[in-house]
Amino acid sequence: MNNRYATVGGANKGLGLRAVAGGVLLALFMTACSVEPTYQRPQVDVPAAFKEAGPAAAPGAWKPAQPSDAEPRGQWWTIFGDATLNQLEDEALAANQDLKAAAARVRQSRAALAAARSAWFPEIDAGFGPTREHPSPASQFLPQNTNMPTATLWRAQTTVSYEADLFGRVGSNVSAARADSQQSEALYRSVQLALQADVASNYFQLRELDTERDLYSKTIALREEGVKLTQHRFDEGEVSELDLSQAKNELATTRAEAVGVERQRAAAEHSLAILLGKTPAAFSFAQQPLVPVTARVPPGLPSALLERRPDIAAAERAMAAANARVGLAKSAFFPKLDITGAFGYESATLGDLFMWSSRSFLLGPFAGTALTLPLFDGGRRKAQLAQARAQYDEDVANYRSQVLTAFREVEDSLADLRLLDDQIRAQNDAVAAAQRAEHLSQTQYREGQVNYLDVLDSERSVLTAQRQASQLAGAQAVSTVTLIRALGGGWGDVSAGAASATSTQQVAKQ
Repeated sequence: MNNRYATVGGANKGLGLRAVAGGVLLALFMTACSVEPTYQRPQVDVPAAFKEAGPAAAPGAWKPAQPSDAEPRGQWWTIFGDATLNQLEDEALAANQDLKAAAARVRQSRAALAAARSAWFPEIDAGFGPTREHPSPASQFLPQNTNMPTATLWRAQTTVSYEADLFGRVGSNVSAARADSQQSEALYRSVQLALQADVASNYFQLRELDTERDLYSKTIALREEGVKLTQHRFDEGEVSELDLSQAKNELATTRAEAVGVERQRAAAEHSLAILLGKTPAAFSFAQQPLVPVTARVPPGLPSALLERRPDIAAAERAMAAANARVGLAKSAFFPKLDITGAFGYESATLGDLFMWSSRSFLLGPFAGTALTLPLFDGGRRKAQLAQARAQYDEDVANYRSQVLTAFREVEDSLADLRLLDDQIRAQNDAVAAAQRAEHLSQTQYREGQVNYLDVLDSERSVLTAQRQASQLAGAQAVSTVTLIRALGGGWGDVSAGAASATSTQQVAKQ
């Protein structure tokens, strides 16, 4: 039986090699026939300048956006000149669990891309073992009624299989996986930017609450002095019990409001701990009243927003992946070419398996190729193509919506900062006026010109005005962070501090 196989193989060897060569040439020719649509980034309406940037911002020339979301943003939070914030940002980037999860998703997408690229190469396997078979007489070029015995064949062979990239099926799959990987990296940068902004926002909110705590501590001390003074005057018969009761009520009310601020501060401290990857029990923040933020961020050109925003880059990469999958769905309508072959040894006995005369080779059907042409599937491929096109249309709409959202967020932040400047100036005037009214009311009360209720009203007005001024200062700091986040973590060519590590290095460390 071994000799018979060898004879057949030798007689057809030349024909098989020519067929294989012809199949390979055909595959190379058909590889160029990709049916994937040419990808073009959809056009979006980009204004010449931001509405809230004011006349001082030169509109400049509009230019098509070239995504640069992968460029290092630098440590943008260093513009606040706060060493504590710098330390918190470093801790968050090293330990935040959401960022670690995003990094793991990036590694998953890169592995999926590597798996897709593997289809460019042949698959080689090795096998060893016996098979029980009964060959037909026709397969051995024997008369029809020849009695063929059932035999056990031992085989030790290497198998090679390769799918020719007909009509770009493999290429489209690789393109889709590559776009998916790039989208995952953009989403990682989006999570990273959101984390950095959330840490800064929580930090400034915490410090603003510390300012309120400080205000309440001073106010409570003044209220206690007022109660002592009123008690003394009541004991001397200078004032009625009503004044004493009002003073005690105001002290108790102020203490209750101070506890409310403590509750807010505890919640803010816990939130910051989670961002740092710590349990609330393992993190405490010393009281540190807020210093007004004076940093100013140039908005730059609107077209640059499309380059730096990682969420926009992620939406654009989703479109590219959907476009590639349209080509993948189209390729299912066309023939598929698989090239297979095997070479090794086979023998009826294990002892003769590795003899030179036991060598054999096998080529797939149709002289080394298996060309399959789909004919009917009940409309499945047509439905899959329609689904892929609809997915692309959805991603286009999502991309344009994300761009509009980005413009709105920048305009909102610019408007907040512009109006907060005016509001803070007006509130500072209100604080000064309230403090003057408090001084006058206390003087007039000592002289017996007004009752104690007027004094309480003026003191309450001072505390309210000071709290509002503190809250506005906190809102200004948070709005500055929000603007930086809306701009994609950077602006123009301004470099804020040392450049951070590239996203590839950061992902590798997660």
